[in-house]
Amino acid sequence: MQARKRYLLLFMSFALLLYGYFGSYQLKSEPGINIRRDNLPTFATLDELTEAPSTLKRQPATIALPCRMETCFDFSRCGVDPKIYVYPSEGPVSASYRKVLSVIRESRYATRDPYEACLFVPAIDTLDADPLSPEHVPDVASRLSRLPHWNNGRNHLIFSLYAGTWPDYAEEALGFDPGEAILARASASETVFREGFDISLPLFHKEHPERGGAPPAAPGNPFPAPKKHLIAFKGKRYVHGIGSETRNSLWHLHDGNNLILVTTCRHGKSWKDLRDERCDEDNREYDKYDYEQLLANSTFCLVARGRRLGSYRFLEALAAGCIPVLLSNGWRLPFDERIDWRRAVIWADERLLLQVPELVRSVPPERILALRQQTQVLWEQYFSSIEKIVFTTIEILLERVLAHRSSRQRDALIWNASPGALGTLATYGDSRTHLPLAGLGALATVRAPPAPRAAPAPLPAPSVPVVGPPPTPGNTFTAMLYVQATSPALHKLLANIASSEFCEKVVLVWDSERAAPTLKSLSRVAGDPRDPLPVLVIDATTHYPGDGVSARWQPLWAVPTAAVFSLDGDAPLLAEELDFAFRVWQHFPERIVGYPARSHFWDEAKGAWGYSSKRGGAYSMVLPGAALVHRAALALVARAAPALRLAVRRARNCEDILLNCLVAHHTRRAPIKLAQRRNYKPTHHKYRSPWTDPEHFVQRQSCLNTFATAWGYMPLVRSVLRLDPVLFKDSVSTLRKKYRKMELVTS
Repeated sequence: MQARKRYLLLFMSFALLLYGYFGSYQLKSEPGINIRRDNLPTFATLDELTEAPSTLKRQPATIALPCRMETCFDFSRCGVDPKIYVYPSEGPVSASYRKVLSVIRESRYATRDPYEACLFVPAIDTLDADPLSPEHVPDVASRLSRLPHWNNGRNHLIFSLYAGTWPDYAEEALGFDPGEAILARASASETVFREGFDISLPLFHKEHPERGGAPPAAPGNPFPAPKKHLIAFKGKRYVHGIGSETRNSLWHLHDGNNLILVTTCRHGKSWKDLRDERCDEDNREYDKYDYEQLLANSTFCLVARGRRLGSYRFLEALAAGCIPVLLSNGWRLPFDERIDWRRAVIWADERLLLQVPELVRSVPPERILALRQQTQVLWEQYFSSIEKIVFTTIEILLERVLAHRSSRQRDALIWNASPGALGTLATYGDSRTHLPLAGLGALATVRAPPAPRAAPAPLPAPSVPVVGPPPTPGNTFTAMLYVQATSPALHKLLANIASSEFCEKVVLVWDSERAAPTLKSLSRVAGDPRDPLPVLVIDATTHYPGDGVSARWQPLWAVPTAAVFSLDGDAPLLAEELDFAFRVWQHFPERIVGYPARSHFWDEAKGAWGYSSKRGGAYSMVLPGAALVHRAALALVARAAPALRLAVRRARNCEDILLNCLVAHHTRRAPIKLAQRRNYKPTHHKYRSPWTDPEHFVQRQSCLNTFATAWGYMPLVRSVLRLDPVLFKDSVSTLRKKYRKMELVTS
């Protein structure tokens, strides 16, 4: 009997051992039991950057409807150039949604014909689904169903920022059934997100600018210099309800020095009745710190979930160049379908809050620099304004349409590097040879206009193509001078042009009621008598009457080179400055390269684009009063849309802005500013300079808005790059400098 008991006990022990072994093996193999740290994305390698950005290992128990582009989208409605139809406004809308609708209606994507539309956007405000919000629109479901082209939401795009309400803020609680409509939503989680169909948006403030947007705060930081604080957070905490677990525990990490993590209970109508024992102390600590200063002086910024998964802190950290540390499990990051967030953020786990300091301390300095710089690229390209957020949403959708038709997409590297996907069309690559400017060759062969009756002799009429394929920028340039009066400055400029190493020809466009100067009066430009520099004087008032300022670049038939150095007659440039500019342009022939720079900005108060001549770090235009331009780019001015040419003709001073807009529109590149030896000042001759006219800037701002309306977006691209000659202003011997005379001449 005792032996039987012993054998039975031994058998049961053996069975328990087998169960424990195989049972634990099965648990380890379950995908849902993996520690999330193993699933966190690693630092991207160079090879990975050439592939589509990988996502986190997602295996959620999804409750989303099984909609895909192939099953819930009608591709047959989308032609070669897909368009978007915005329904007429119906009822009041919030300020944020009004900006969204305005951006789309005035964009290059918009159409007024619903039957040629690929996408439809309801004018019914769907941003706020919280019934407790004053901006909530009731009865959205029935209003959507009454739309004439609703069709259960197929091919419709619905924007949503705030889903759910108190107390659980359920994400699926939109207040209406979206059906087969694509949801562009903020704070989306894995469980409700329809992969490859919906689009994740950032949560943005009501005050987020409609267009323009603030420039990045730290775009040129060359070193991973340590900030005053390692990590920072300042925001609300919730003493009860969803979202309270994480933020209520941040005080454990706050040390008042490296780790600044402060919260306040002061929010909501009944916070005093619900406050806990820590509220008074937390509020006092909260008031010690300025939020803007924390952003500027912290290396990492904590982005903790609030009532919903998304947080305003995400965009605020990106704008400040503070590396976001995400503390919101299951949150789908904005536009993660195409943006590789491994290069810009750090993931943490809400369940491992106390390990966050150790996590950020383990990031090496070189990666801190890379992460910080990438935050600036992404902020400027995709998030700095509502326009960019909406355009990014649309571009992702149009890429899906293009991929369905031709299996082509922009490379992931284009999305995650400057100039970004909004600056590179999906129909061509990022290579210079694929830019539209390179495809303008052989469009037309323009001859000189017939000589007018009043002219003493006809102009030469060589058969020279206006533009040609620019496989090489060439080794010489043509100086095209726009002159309204002779002056000592003109003769000095001509002498410097004659001394240039690369000038092949001078074309002087005379635009004045006075008689044009003769070649004899311009004898200084002859240079070496044995090899004189060819000079051609063209009287614009005689041969191009009525064109005004637009006659400046009319005689392109007289230009034998790809490079055109566009100059005002009084431009104070030395021969060395001319040569340096040409050497730079040879490396960037698709851009405008020159000296005087201007900028544009969005005036939120006026709701319009503004024009500025103030000197600063950023610029978006280089004026052709002293700039090198490809001949193909100048030819674009003559072939611009009638509305654009009419605006120039009326203002008589906007052709330089039009040229910058045209080049930026076709190349998606910013101009390049060069070192400026001296400031450009208006000359004092008999004819009044337009720069002294008080209406001058008003006209230019009007032109700028006309151009933006014509294109449906602002084509100008901002830049902070400035190229200086080597040793230009360095304190070394002048004999060691390549451009010796540039520093010797006083301003």
